[in-house]
Order: sequence, then structure tokens, then C-alpha cells
Amino acid sequence: QVQLVESGGGLVQAGGSLRLACAASGRIFGSNTMAWYRQAPGKQRELVAAVTTGGDTNYADSMKGRFTISRDNAKNTVYLQMNSLKPEDTAVYYCALTNYRLGGSEAYWGQGTQVTVSS
Repeated sequence: QVQLVESGGGLVQAGGSLRLACAASGRIFGSNTMAWYRQAPGKQRELVAAVTTGGDTNYADSMKGRFTISRDNAKNTVYLQMNSLKPEDTAVYYCALTNYRLGGSEAYWGQGTQVTVSS
């Protein structure tokens, strides 16, 4: 099992910044991807950004240029720096880790952290 603990959410004014962190512990494989997803009220959960063990990143188009994902492999921690926040960024942000092994993968989720952007 893998445990994920998110931190850093909160209330911020439009145009402001927040930095989320997610610490992973437990059975973490050497090959994995850590990612941030978000879910706004009444909407489906969507990918925000992902980063592999090797540092390759992937962003949703609407987050490119404003959000930056990074990770510290030694600490099994992933970060999401969010700048120029907009009210539409308001959502619960979830951390996810996917372990890769021969023949399959295992995905784990954190409990989520609320981000609220006021106008």
C-alpha cells in the first residue's frame, strides 16, 4: 500500500499563488508517476499535471505556463506551484501515485486538499 498526504491548500485571491505538496510513503516502486488532479463542484476529476520518476512532465493545456509540477525523489514528494490563480481554479486537488511493474500498474490517491480562489 501507498499513503499520500497533501498539504498547502487554502484560500487565495485571484492572481495569487499557492504551493501544494504531497508526501508519499509505503510501497513505492522505482518506476512511478506522481500527479495532481482536481475536481470542481459538479465537474469530473481532471488531470492538472504529472511527473515521472525521470522528471518528464505533462500538463493540461489550461494550466501550462501558470502551474509547475516538480518532485523530490529522495523525499518521495511532489509539488505543484500554482501562480496567477483564477476563480475557476477553485477545486479539490488530489495527489496520485501510479506504480509501474511488469504487466501492470497500481494507482493510489490522496484525500485531497481544497483550493479556493476568490475574485
